[in-house]
Amino acid sequence: MKLFIKDHQLLIGFQIVQFGLIFLILWLDGYRNFLTLLYVIFLGFFLFICYLVYCYVTRRAYYKRLEQPMESFDESLQETEQIPIAEALDQLLKSQYRLYERRIGETEAQKEEHMLFIDHWVHQMKTPLSVIELTAQDLDEPESSNIREETERIKTGLNMVLYMARLRTIEQDFRIKPVELESLVQEVNRENKRFFIRNEVYPILEKERDGITVETDEKWLVFIMTQLIQNAVKYSAGISGQMVISLYERNGSAIFEVTDSGVGIPEEDRNRIFNAFYTGENGRKYRESTGMGLFLVKEVADYLGHGIDMESTVGKGTTFRILFSPAQNITTM
Repeated sequence: MKLFIKDHQLLIGFQIVQFGLIFLILWLDGYRNFLTLLYVIFLGFFLFICYLVYCYVTRRAYYKRLEQPMESFDESLQETEQIPIAEALDQLLKSQYRLYERRIGETEAQKEEHMLFIDHWVHQMKTPLSVIELTAQDLDEPESSNIREETERIKTGLNMVLYMARLRTIEQDFRIKPVELESLVQEVNRENKRFFIRNEVYPILEKERDGITVETDEKWLVFIMTQLIQNAVKYSAGISGQMVISLYERNGSAIFEVTDSGVGIPEEDRNRIFNAFYTGENGRKYRESTGMGLFLVKEVADYLGHGIDMESTVGKGTTFRILFSPAQNITTM
């Protein structure tokens, strides 16, 4: 109704001015039959109001459609009313919908091509890195260790790019199965052995009991564990020589926990640490931070249905927890 009135407010104003001018001209011309003038004006307004009511009734669905936002793109294909302006609107929406479909198709194709390129490029880069590592083994120390250290950093960066690219198609790249947390932690620790040695921070595994098993995607969970463990080591280096990995159960849920005794996260940064590209105060001090690690951890955890929790005290350390719901904790089943 409001849109209809706004659409016709100029016509309503014009009619009021027109009837006023007619009344004024007749009055100035000496016509003094006041009741007849009022009757003529009343009749004119009555016919005009009847016209507006007719327009509103016949075009009500049209105006209602313009006022209500669409909840899905399929609503663009709905028919409105068999009036010229409504038919023109339907044709416009249909043409826009077809244009949208075509553009989306082109964008999806470009994205898929880009993803294939990234995936191929990352795997291509890993081959020369492996050759460099093999070559470095024949060199004397400390040159050999320095080269291996840099190649590990490059590998970490390449893996970050690869996981970022795969995140957009994660529904096609995951497989849920039973995974024993302890064996997965041991695997991640073995892969990061040189990273621990280089930073002189070593993991301590504490477990409430053996055999805690959850349903999840093993590959993506390895990524989550790796990110949290590497962050704990990075922000503990030079402050503490150890970080603690804990596996336990609470209220039916299985919990993977990483605790460091490092710099901690400032309070003003805690609500934003999972934002993409946000590095915060610590990230500006540790220039290797990209601001993407925790963002990817949160995105993957949410997609897999795992909770994520964080506690931190500046100067004392940080704890990150991945919570597997009772439905995902098959140890208790």
